[in-house]
Amino acid sequence: MARIKTVLQTENFKKTVKKLHKNQKADLDKAVRALMESPTLGEQKKGDLSFMRVYKFKLVKQLTLLGYSHQDDSIVLELITLGSHENFYRDVKRIY
Repeated sequence: MARIKTVLQTENFKKTVKKLHKNQKADLDKAVRALMESPTLGEQKKGDLSFMRVYKFKLVKQLTLLGYSHQDDSIVLELITLGSHENFYRDVKRIY
């Protein structure tokens, strides 16, 4: 598998990241770097959300979900959404 070289962000993701504090952004950067190294870390979703994977990580001691997609043969990682587990999947379905 090719290593990820390009990271794209949706507008929804950018809005969420803009609201984060510095220490939260540092944790997010670590998670994104981990996904760049191994894009299959997250769990592949089924049904309506089969287009995305979800990676769970700690954002300043709080469990946070990062929705993303990538193609097996691609070098592009698309960050779709970020948020806590509460209403995460409902909000993603509403957007997409």
